Amino acid sequence: MSSPLSAVAVYCGYRMGTHPAYVAAAIDLGRALAARDCALVYGGGGGGMMRTVADATLDAGGRVIGVIPVSLIEREAGHERLSVTPDASGSRLEVVPDMHTRKARMLELSDACAVLPGGIGTMDELFEAFTWAQLGLHSKPCGIINVEGYYDALLQWLEDAVSGGFLGATERELLCVETTPAAMLDLFEARAGH
Repeated sequence: MSSPLSAVAVYCGYRMGTHPAYVAAAIDLGRALAARDCALVYGGGGGGMMRTVADATLDAGGRVIGVIPVSLIEREAGHERLSVTPDASGSRLEVVPDMHTRKARMLELSDACAVLPGGIGTMDELFEAFTWAQLGLHSKPCGIINVEGYYDALLQWLEDAVSGGFLGATERELLCVETTPAAMLDLFEARAGH
C-alpha cells in the first residue's frame, strides 16, 4: 500500500522501557511504515526503542535513515545495519555535527513526526518540533503515540498550560494524539491529503 507520506521522523528512547507494549508499538510502527512505503527517519542509534523501530522497518523491507551526531557515535553506537553509504533502498546513516543539526535534519527529511515512549531526549525532540510548528516554521503534523497511557501526565500538563493561559487551544491542537501506530499514520495521511 502506498502512502502520501514519503518519510516520518520517529522520536523514541535509546532504552527499552519497562513495558512490553512499548516494544510492541515500536515493532508495529516499523512494520506499518514499511508496508506504506514510507521511510523511517530516526536518531540513528543501535539500541533500545530506537533499534527496535529501525530493525522492524528494515526487516519488513522498508527504508531507514538514521541521523546521529558525531558526539554520540561512541556513546550510543550507530546502528550497524546502516552505513554512511546508502544501500539499494536508500537506507543510510547520516553523521551530523551536533544535536541541533540532528533535529533539524530529521524534520527536514520527514513529512511528519511521531513520538513513541522515551525519556528526556525524546521530549527535547518532540518539543522542538512542536514549538517550530507553533511558530509556523513548518506545517508538518506532530503526534504522540500514547502507548498504555505513557504520556497521560504530559497530556494533562498541556491541558493545564492551555487553561493556565500559557498555550493557546489552537496551538495545542497542532499536537495529535493516538494510541496505536496505525491510527497515527492514518491521521498523518489524512492531513497530508489536504
